[in-house]
Parts: sequence; structure tokens; C-alpha cells
Amino acid sequence: MVAGIESVQTAGGRPRVVVVGAGFAGFHCLRTLERRLPPGVADLVTVNPADYMLYVPLLPEVAAAILEPRRVAVSLRARLPRTRVVLGNTTEIDPAGRTCSVLDIERRQRTLQWDRVVVACGSVTRLLSVPGVADHAKGFKSIAEAIYLRDHVLRQLELAEQASDPTERAARTTFVVVGAGYTGTEVVGQGKLLTRDALRQFPGLRSDEVRWLLLDLAPRVLPGLNPRLSAPAERVLRRRGVDVRLRTTVSEVTPTCAVLSDGTEIPTRTVVWCVGVRPDPLVETLGLPTRGGRLVVDECLSVPGHDDIYAAGDVAAVPDPGRPGEITVMTAQHAQRQGELAGINIAASLGHGQARPYRHADKGFVVDLGGSQAVADPFHLPVTGVVAKAITRGYHLAELPAGRSRVAMDWLLDALAGRPLVQFGFVTETAVRLADADRIA
Repeated sequence: MVAGIESVQTAGGRPRVVVVGAGFAGFHCLRTLERRLPPGVADLVTVNPADYMLYVPLLPEVAAAILEPRRVAVSLRARLPRTRVVLGNTTEIDPAGRTCSVLDIERRQRTLQWDRVVVACGSVTRLLSVPGVADHAKGFKSIAEAIYLRDHVLRQLELAEQASDPTERAARTTFVVVGAGYTGTEVVGQGKLLTRDALRQFPGLRSDEVRWLLLDLAPRVLPGLNPRLSAPAERVLRRRGVDVRLRTTVSEVTPTCAVLSDGTEIPTRTVVWCVGVRPDPLVETLGLPTRGGRLVVDECLSVPGHDDIYAAGDVAAVPDPGRPGEITVMTAQHAQRQGELAGINIAASLGHGQARPYRHADKGFVVDLGGSQAVADPFHLPVTGVVAKAITRGYHLAELPAGRSRVAMDWLLDALAGRPLVQFGFVTETAVRLADADRIA
């Protein structure tokens, strides 16, 4: 079924701004537009597969049963009351015809016309060409994947306790995380504590039977962050018993084994893939200049030669003013700021305010290692331990667009009563296969 084309002008003659994607960049672009544009000036539309913005930095705490899934899902309709949400995936953007082709959640094709468009569809999982990863590894980019991983880890402990075969028992109690960047380091830190607490409910398992491995080809953990954060983070993980193997990755993943690049075979039923991301493939279909798979934009975030097309976040090759000749790295911090700037500059193009170039001052990073441990470098001042933990949680509460009190309450309950450890089984393995994760639903 093909729906008709929606005109660029609404019934009131307003121009339409379509934002493709409602992650950090898209959400903050729309929020800025709602604040800067008077009501009735423009028709704001976002195309997104879900009706929420995912606050990705707290996803490891969902997998660790500390936060409820809804805590990291920011309702688009509640926070963006003047924006029309179209649930679906953008399959094509036609710069010449000023149209977006959308496959909605019931797989119906529709076409939206636009007066301004913001490409902010983010990134997808980078699979590389490792045999078996797409079919047997577990991803970690969505709420469904986080919930599935939590259930899967608890299920492996359950099955390991019941297993009579020592080889099977060892495989089920071995968890391999590939990628020691921001996500992988948090996942392994939180995961180790999750299984430690869960063992109280499995008297047939010993703590020394449960193994967590963290692998990365880099020479240090957190390779993309301040080097002074790497050693403290690695020390925390090793003290907990995490087997950190650097300059090592997987060369093959099977249903029952991870083969490492050094030839070692690790019997396991759990390989978590946190190697990284790449720009959404939608960029490749635009026929516009790209750099590293990202859409080339100027310092005001518009595409050269197309002043009605903007891009922000992981899909945008934004010139980095702090590193001449380089583009900004793919982080939530940049995505949020670029989304805000795109909103400012689009509002300016519609006669409200002045356009600005992209400028940023690095605030530093925070990495939550679970428990009372974290590492952070606020304004490039490295701190660790409880102080870093307080900074980390304070930062997330400040940056969360909604639900701060609920998140704080979950943290308090976790500290006082511990995490609730149950398996719901709502998310099946086939629903989170990496081979299908980034395809259009």
C-alpha cells in the first residue's frame, strides 16, 4: 500500500521541517526548534522507529537490573508537544524533489515533503567481517538488547547449575565482551557485579566458576578517552576478577565457542559485541559527498550546495574547530550539541535568530564501572572512585531530558534493597539477532 505525498505546506501555509531520527541529535534539534520558533511558524515532524529518545549512556544499568527500561526512554510526545511523530524508518531522501520515503511500522510506504530536512538517524552496529558474529554474538544498542542480555546471563547461570557436564557448565558461566571502549567497559563492569549478586540465588555455583573476559585490539581499555582514565579503569576490572585481554579480539564466534585472534578457544554461550558503530547506511543513498561514511557539512551543519539540508550527530562529518582538518568524533556529547545548533540555524533560516558555526568545549567523559566505582575527567581533571561515581551520576541526572527523580529513586532502591533478579523472557533471541538488528523492521 502506498500513501499519497504530503505537501510541503500545511493547511496554514507553514513550511515543514522534517527531522530524520530522534536520538540525541534529532531530539535536541526539535527541542531547540520548539523553544525558538513561535507557535504556528513551522510544521515540525520527526520520523523515528520508536516513540521515545533512548538515553544510551544508562543502558548498561538496565542490563544490570539497576534501572527499569522506561527510565532510559524519553517520551517524544510528552517532551516535544509541537512535533508530529511518524513511527517508521526513512528509506530514501530525495534532495531534488524535497521528499522523504518512509516505511511505517505496518510496512506501509508513505512520502513526506519538506522545506528543511535534518539527517540525524545516528549509527548502526559495526559488525566487521568476523565469521559467526552476526548470528551468534549479542548486540548492545537498544532497550530490547539490554533486557535480553540481562535475561540471558541469568538464564545461563540457571542452566549451568543444572548441568551435569563440566564442559557445558564452564561454557555457560563464561561471558565474553568484545570491545573495551565506553560501552564494553561499562557492560563488563556492571555484568560482573550482576553475576556476583545473582550467585546468592544459585547455591550450586561457586564464584570462581563465573568468568568475565574483556577483549580489545587496542593496547589499553577506553582507547578513545583520556589515557589517564585507562589504568584506573583496568585496575578496578582486574580487582573484580575480569580477565582483560588487550591486543586481542575474536576471529570467529560459534554457538558454543569464541575463537580468539591468538588462537585460544574459549567455550562460551555468551559473546557481547561492543566493538563500535558506523553511520546509518541511509547516508549512502543520498548521492551527496561523504567522509568516512558521514555526510559532509559545513561549520553551520548544512550540506554545501544544499542550504535546505542539515545533518547532525553520528551521520554528520562536522569540522572540528579544535582539530583543524579533522571531523568531530561520534559521541553523544557532540550529537546533542550539534542537534541544538541545527535547531538554532534552521530557526535562523526561517527568520528567527542568527545562524552560528559549530564550536564546542570538551566537558570530559564519565564511565560508570558499577558499584561505587567510576572514572571521569571533568574538564580534563581525572578522578576515580566514589568522587568519580558522584560526578558520573550527577552528570547523567543533569543531562537526562526527563525522569530524573525516577532514576534517582531506582539508584536509591538499589543501594538500600539490592537489584531485583528475575527473568521475564519477553525478548527472544531471534528478536535481537545482530544480523537483523539494523535492517528496516
